[in-house]
Amino acid sequence: MDLHTMTQSLVTLAEDNMAFFSSQGPGETARRLSSVFAGVREQALGLEPTLGRLLSVAHLFDLDTETPANGYRSLVHTARCCLLHLLHKSRHVASNRRSIFFRTSHNLAELEAYLATLTQLRALAYYAQHLLATNQPGRLFFEGDERVTADFLHEYVSLHKGCFYGRCLGFQFTPAIRPFLQTVSVGLVSFGEHYKRNETGLSVTASSLFTGGRFAIDPELRGAEFERIVQNLDVHFWKAFWNITEIQVLSSLANMASATVRVSRVLSLPPTAFEMPLTADPKVTVTISPPLAHTGPGPVLVRLISYDLREGQDSEELSSLVRSEGPRSLELRSRPQQAPRSRRLVVHIHGGGFVAQTSKSHEPYLKSWAQELGAPILSIDYSLAPEAPFPRALEECFYAYCWAVKHCALLGSTGERICLAGDSAGGNLCFTVSLRAAAYGVRVPDGIMAAYPATMLQATASPSRLLSLMDPLLPLSMLSKCVNAYAGGVTEDHSDSDQKALGVMGLVQRDTALLFRDLRLGASSWLNSFLELSGHKSHSNSVPVAEPMRCSVSETALAQPEGPLGMDSLKGLTLHDLSLRGSSETPDTPELSLSAGARGHSTPSAVNFLLRPEDTSEESEAGDELSTKDRVQGVCAAFPEGFHPRRSSHGAKRMTLYSSPIVKNPFMSPLLAPDSMLQTLPPVHIVACALDPMLDDSVMFARRLRSLSQPVTLRVVEDLPHGFLGLAALCRETRQAAALCVERIRLILNPPGPPV
Repeated sequence: MDLHTMTQSLVTLAEDNMAFFSSQGPGETARRLSSVFAGVREQALGLEPTLGRLLSVAHLFDLDTETPANGYRSLVHTARCCLLHLLHKSRHVASNRRSIFFRTSHNLAELEAYLATLTQLRALAYYAQHLLATNQPGRLFFEGDERVTADFLHEYVSLHKGCFYGRCLGFQFTPAIRPFLQTVSVGLVSFGEHYKRNETGLSVTASSLFTGGRFAIDPELRGAEFERIVQNLDVHFWKAFWNITEIQVLSSLANMASATVRVSRVLSLPPTAFEMPLTADPKVTVTISPPLAHTGPGPVLVRLISYDLREGQDSEELSSLVRSEGPRSLELRSRPQQAPRSRRLVVHIHGGGFVAQTSKSHEPYLKSWAQELGAPILSIDYSLAPEAPFPRALEECFYAYCWAVKHCALLGSTGERICLAGDSAGGNLCFTVSLRAAAYGVRVPDGIMAAYPATMLQATASPSRLLSLMDPLLPLSMLSKCVNAYAGGVTEDHSDSDQKALGVMGLVQRDTALLFRDLRLGASSWLNSFLELSGHKSHSNSVPVAEPMRCSVSETALAQPEGPLGMDSLKGLTLHDLSLRGSSETPDTPELSLSAGARGHSTPSAVNFLLRPEDTSEESEAGDELSTKDRVQGVCAAFPEGFHPRRSSHGAKRMTLYSSPIVKNPFMSPLLAPDSMLQTLPPVHIVACALDPMLDDSVMFARRLRSLSQPVTLRVVEDLPHGFLGLAALCRETRQAAALCVERIRLILNPPGPPV
C-alpha cells in the first residue's frame, strides 16, 4: 500500500470513528476516543506531504540502486509502520466498537500511545526536512552553521521520548524482537533500582534484574522511567548494565545454546616489543611496541576459539600464555590426532560502545563462526573507556593483530588469509587497525567485515541519528556519553547535585551519609514522578551543572603530523575537504604512529552525536540565552503553524555544548580520513541495519570507498536493531542476518578463483 492510499484510508476510518464516538453522549471515555481519532486525522494529514518529500529525494543518498538505504528512507519507513499500526487499530475499533466485548480502556490507551508516537515522528520528519534543506547536496551528515546546529540540538533533546519506550516499544522492528526489547527495558529500569545497592558493594543477581513487575504491567510507567534513565544516568551505569550478560548464570545459559568448540582459551599477551617485516621489503623490519597510552605497558587479553583442536594450539609456548577463567576454563586434553593448521584466521574485535563487554559476551556467536568457517578465531579484549580512553583500545588491538600475524602458527593457522571482523565499536577499530597497519607498512588484513560500524564519532547530525530518539538500545544521551568517554572527555559526577537522585535510580556513593541523603531525595523525586503521571506538574527551577571527575586526555593520545593532518587544520576539516585530498598528501609512516608523544594537547569535552560545534562553552551558554523568538526563527521554523510536538518532563532542558578536536582524528573517525589513507584499506564488507541510528555511518563510508574505486559491499538488513549479532539465536531474522555476516567473512577467507 502506497503512502497516500494508507493515509487516506486512515483518515477515512478516523473520521468514521470520531463521528461514532461523538454521538455516544457526554461520557469521558467517548470524548477521549473522539479526541484521539481527531488527533490521528490531523497528524496523518500533516505528516504525509513531509514524508512524500523525503521519499522523493531519498534515492540521491543511496550507495547504488541495488542498495536503497539511508537515514531518510529509515525515517519514512518508521513513520509508515506507525501509520500502518494505527490503520489496523482503527479498523479493529470500527468493526468491534458496538460489541459488548470491546475493550474500551485497552484500545483507548493504545490509540493514545500511538498518537503520541505519530506526533513525535512528525517532528522528526520536519527535522529531517530541515537537514535536507540546509545541508550540502548529497551529504547525510550535517555541515553548516554551528548556531543553527546548536538550536537544532536543544530542540531535539527536549522532545518527549517516553512514548517510544512504553506501549509502542520496538514497534518499528520485526515482531519477534519486541518481547526481547520489552524484557530488556524492564530489566533496565529494574537495574536502575538495584544499581544503588550495587554501588554500595552488594551484588546484583540475574533474577533481580527482570522482576520489576510494575514496570512490566504498566507500560506508561516503564516509558517514563526509561526516559528518565537514558537522559540522566552516566556512562558507568550503561557499562554496568551492558555487562550483565557476563554474569555467570546468563553466560552459562548462552553458551549452552551455542556450538560446542574444542578450544576456548583466554591468552595474556606479554607487553614485549617484537619485529614485523615490512610488506614492501620483507628484509626490513619495524618494531611493534606494546600499548603505552594512559597506563603504560601492559598485557593484552585475547580469546582463542577453535572448533577443532589444531596443530600448535596445545603447544607449551601457547599454554604459557593461558589465563585461567575460573571454573569455566576449558582444559585441553591431548588426543592422538590433531587437525592440521587452517589456511585461514579471523581476528575479531567486539562491540560495546568502547565502554563495555568483552569477548565473553560475544562468545556464543563466535563459536558458531568457528564451526561454520572452519578457522580459528582470535577475539581481542581491549581496555575499555572511560578508564582507558582513546587511543588505548586502538593500540591494544593493533598490537594483538600484529602478534596474531606473527604467531599464527600457535593459533592453529598458516595465516594465508586473514580477516578482521567486528561489530559496532569493533567495526570502527577494525578500520583503524587496518589503517595503522598500512601506516606502519606491515601486512594489512585480506579483508574487513564490519557489522553496523561506527565510522563518524565526530558530533554531527544525520537523518539516521534522529532514530536514536526512539531506539531503546541506542538512545541519544547514551551514545554521547560513550563517545565522550572514549574521547577522554569529562566524566559526570553528580555527587553534589540534586540531579543525582532521579526517581529510584539515584546513584549512591559508599558513604553512609550520602546514602541516606539520596534515599530522601529519591523518595521525593519518585513522588513528583507519580504526581506527574497522575496529571499534576512538578516544577524544577534549576539544573545543576555536573562537576568534572576527570579531565585528561593522555599526552600520547595522538601524534598529529604537521601540515594537512595537523591539529589546527584537522579541526576545520569537512568531508568535502577530505574528499579533495590526493595521495601526495599522505604523511610519512612514523608521523601516523599513535605511540609517539602528542605534539599538542586536545581539550577534553563532552561529545554529542548530534552536533559539531566549534563554539567555546561561553559561546554555547550565550546561545542558550537566545530568546524564544530567535529560536523560532531557527529550527522551529521547520514546524508549521499550530504544530507542537510533545516535550520531555524529565531531565535537563539545556545541554552545555563542547567540542573536541580528537574526535576528528581519522584513527577515531575513519569516515574523516583523507583519500590517501582510505586507499590503503583492503576489501571492505559492511552489514548494516536499516533502523539503526548508525546506518548513515555505513552508507557514507561505503560511498566514500566506492568513490575511490575501493572494493566495498554494503548489505542492509531490514527490521532489526543495532547489535543483532548478539541476538543471533533469538529468531529467524537474526539468524539470517548473522549468516550474512558469515557469508561476507567467507568471501574474504575463500576468495573466488580466477576465471578459467
